[in-house]
Amino acid sequence: MSILIDKSTKIIVQGLTGKTGTFHTEQALAYHGTQMVAGIHPKKGGENWTAGAGAGDKSGTELPIFASVAEAKDRTGATASVIYVPPAGAAAAIEEAIDAGIDLITCITEGIPVSDMVRVKARLDASKSRLIGPNCPGVMTPDECKIGIMPGSIFSKGSVGVVSRSGTLTYEAVFQTTNEGLGQTTAVGIGGDPVKGTEFIDMLEMFLADDATQSIIMIGEIGGSAEEEAAQFLADEARKGRAKPTVGFIAGRTAPKGRTMGHAGAVVSGGKGGAEDKIAAMEAAGIRVSPSPAQLGRTLVELLKG
Repeated sequence: MSILIDKSTKIIVQGLTGKTGTFHTEQALAYHGTQMVAGIHPKKGGENWTAGAGAGDKSGTELPIFASVAEAKDRTGATASVIYVPPAGAAAAIEEAIDAGIDLITCITEGIPVSDMVRVKARLDASKSRLIGPNCPGVMTPDECKIGIMPGSIFSKGSVGVVSRSGTLTYEAVFQTTNEGLGQTTAVGIGGDPVKGTEFIDMLEMFLADDATQSIIMIGEIGGSAEEEAAQFLADEARKGRAKPTVGFIAGRTAPKGRTMGHAGAVVSGGKGGAEDKIAAMEAAGIRVSPSPAQLGRTLVELLKG
């Protein structure tokens, strides 16, 4: 099994005709037949987009361009959307997908104003849509479906659920669990912005409920309290008899307090959001914390061996 996406997922691309959307759509088409079914552009409805050499044996594949998400959903039966729209228009693109009733919306865009995301979050809470991101690498289910910018070559079908605020460290966790022979069920990059659609707890609940996911890697960062809340959630679920071996890591341990580091959400302020507090919360919840990002896979193997 997997969470969120599988080989039956039909995906539309908001921002397909731009350079970034084109490149990553070609990569997705090349990955085990991921079902990219249409693109969106308000001024190019009725045209077709043609995949180039980056799509591998899917080069030459044509996708219809629709003027709106609602029309694309109606014509193709798509249930998922991926957004490669620049920051100024990305929030409006998310809202259009919400209004069209898209089940899963993944926004890769970095740099969306926080005020825009506060508005989007309110719209999300009143809908049935789920948003992954923004400022995230997307979602991958090995050998079935690729949404976003994760490199498919490092994935292998397996038993580890990966959830991470950091895009780069998502790839590290995937690469290492592949090399250790464990593989992944699904990897989800939830994004590093302070206001986003989906948090750790949402993903952890799905991984706990998924029979194929036998263990979990959770990668957090300094800033905010999401990691502490996730650790408490896992501790509470363990007391109910719902527990899976979990390895954690917190990025930004050496970052100076009060300074934003890379991600907009990675800032320590008011004495909260520091790495040590997050690590302590993880350990108190029974999560095995990896000493470095280079040892995520090995730490999980050691945990599984007992």
